[in-house]
Amino acid sequence: MKRIGMLTSGGDCQALNAAMRGVVKCLSCSGEDVEIYGFLDGYKGLIYGDFRMLTGHDFAGILTKGGTILGSSRTPFKLMREPDENGLDKVEAMKQNYYKLKLDCLVILGGNGTHKSANMLREEGLNVITLPKTIDNDLWGTDMTFGFQSAVNIATDCIDCIHTTASSHGRIFIVEVMGHKVGWLTLNAGMAGGADIILIPEIPYDIDKVIMAINEREARGSRFTIMAVAEGAISKEDAKLSKKEYKEKMKNYAYPSVSYEIADKIQKKSGKEVRVTVPGHTQRGGSPCPYDRVFATRLGAEAGKLILKGEYGFMVGYKNREVVRVPLEEVAGKLKMVSPDATIVKEAKMVGISFGD
Repeated sequence: MKRIGMLTSGGDCQALNAAMRGVVKCLSCSGEDVEIYGFLDGYKGLIYGDFRMLTGHDFAGILTKGGTILGSSRTPFKLMREPDENGLDKVEAMKQNYYKLKLDCLVILGGNGTHKSANMLREEGLNVITLPKTIDNDLWGTDMTFGFQSAVNIATDCIDCIHTTASSHGRIFIVEVMGHKVGWLTLNAGMAGGADIILIPEIPYDIDKVIMAINEREARGSRFTIMAVAEGAISKEDAKLSKKEYKEKMKNYAYPSVSYEIADKIQKKSGKEVRVTVPGHTQRGGSPCPYDRVFATRLGAEAGKLILKGEYGFMVGYKNREVVRVPLEEVAGKLKMVSPDATIVKEAKMVGISFGD
């Protein structure tokens, strides 16, 4: 008998359900007797013992369903070692609930913060296997995360739709894409949607260079410009500030987001009309695309295989078109950034896309 705990933590995304279904189907098809304990709302469920027993029926019909049937929440890693408002030791509570249920392992689905906490539990002696979930595709040790391609599709559709109104009115349109620290989503959606300018956190922009790119398009006869801007895009001036200085500046920030600041500067410096569109959480929502359904199922199946073998302490990832297992300690605390010298960035520049640098 295998007793498996399962939880989804951090921001939700498409294909979480598909991944969990892959794990359970693999275990069920093996002929092994299995009990699945689903912890509700992420690590909170594990901390406070909030769980429910799951059967095969719970995983039927969820391949195409977005979100997570277990619910999710954000429990910051930096607060894990701090007692809650009632003085509860969160780490000790998680361990006790794990042992109380006599679990063989925990299957944890999440992004960067989730993996830090998962690795901490591994270091505390628990058997853990993780699956890489994030629309940002920024997890170290895997070429791809599930949820990413679905989010790219949605952000691309948004950019596609903006083209017609931008061309009709001869305007500059900024589409703000999710991504505070890394620009994979903005870069891919921008290229797929035919954006003329792409601004990402890893390549600080010069607003004068951005306006120059807009003017060059106009000189070539283009009536409009489409910009794909990451939430975390940053100017060259701000990139030179220390973390403390930047944090202080943001306390008195006068704009809803960076896209509105960029729009304001373009309008003031060039006199051109700019509009901002923010698809926001729609990028996390809806059904997973076919790619993510297949991808998440493959990762889930591999996680099930590791459970059956009793091999723990790994993230199931994807490298060079193959599903691989990566030691958790190599993943935790690392971000997979877009290198300014990455081939994809160079190729984007070859086809005339400006990064404002």
